[in-house]
Amino acid sequence: MPLTDAACRSATCPEGRARARFADSLGLYLEVLPSGGKYWRLKYRYAGKEKRLALGTYPGVPLAKARRERDEARAQLEAGTDPGEAKRDVKLAQRIALDTSFEAVGRAWFKHWKGPKAPRHAEYVMRRLEADVFPAIGHKPVADVTAPQLLAMAKKIEARGATDIARRAWQTCGQIFEYALAHGLVEGNPPRDVRPGTALQARRKTHYARVDARELPELLRKTEAYTGSPYTRFALKLMALTFVRTSELINARWSEFDLQAAEWRIPAERMKMRTPHIVPLSKQAVEVLRCLCELKGMSDLLFPGERDHEKPMSNNTILKALERMGFKGRMTGHGFRGVASTMLHEMGFDHAHIELQLAHQERDAVSAAYNFATYLPQRRKMMQAWADRLDHLRKT
Repeated sequence: MPLTDAACRSATCPEGRARARFADSLGLYLEVLPSGGKYWRLKYRYAGKEKRLALGTYPGVPLAKARRERDEARAQLEAGTDPGEAKRDVKLAQRIALDTSFEAVGRAWFKHWKGPKAPRHAEYVMRRLEADVFPAIGHKPVADVTAPQLLAMAKKIEARGATDIARRAWQTCGQIFEYALAHGLVEGNPPRDVRPGTALQARRKTHYARVDARELPELLRKTEAYTGSPYTRFALKLMALTFVRTSELINARWSEFDLQAAEWRIPAERMKMRTPHIVPLSKQAVEVLRCLCELKGMSDLLFPGERDHEKPMSNNTILKALERMGFKGRMTGHGFRGVASTMLHEMGFDHAHIELQLAHQERDAVSAAYNFATYLPQRRKMMQAWADRLDHLRKT
């Protein structure tokens, strides 16, 4: 006699038995265990062998649904397909789809890509993927992700005003697809097929505040007379003389300097372009470093923090000093780079030498290994001429 809902609810396994089976019809039955668990099973024959197919648990799968699944399985049998094998194939396809989901492939790409990258930068990239990209398309098989879906994800980021992050997300997705393409998981690269500029807002260019040549003498004189921390005063002087990035200056270590050779060699891991950089030191820069040497404590840092000498000076220290000297909104630490670039061009120095000294040139790993010392004699001459020019302006 077929089962009823009431019979399914009241079905129990008699004491002393390993299981009890309550038949419905056409091979469907409810198997009840001593623990109280109730499981739907379908008994069928395929290729001369008796088999069983699991159809879920009661009451999660009610009687009506169990019968529908039984009927679907029997229809597969009539079509010559083993329903048990078909179910295993579906599960395998789901597992494969999960292993090749955009998120799974993205994490595999990240593991490969992050090797030579700065930990802080790599952490930022993964944080952005987890916050913006994976929630939108991470569950989809990578081969099924389309350009419109990527664009919808990027536009959602853009809608909150994060224009630059939207473009970076698009570019990172392009790298993930490139990885998938190399591993035979996709046949194309949607982010590369569509230029982001056709649908996303243009990047806003960042212009760092900086004084012009007429204001530079005043800034140099106020720097020389700065009454705050001597470390800050020397940092300002060294930044003007070397025009390196603020992060490259405040994280500088004594082990990077050779005062005899008048060179500062910044290792690749501290450079934006991830290649080593040589800063030829003028006589004035060497003098600043010798003065700093007299203040040197136990730390290897040139500019240790005020509270924790094992950590570098804060990013804001130079900016705050410039504000104290009356240059709020008119000058930043980065501004020294723009001033130097403009004036060195006006002084007639070669553009390639200036760009190389600013560490603007993007170089691949092979060329960087050989070319980080390119034009070094010319750059030495240029850096000394720059320091002499600053001295002249300060005294006028």
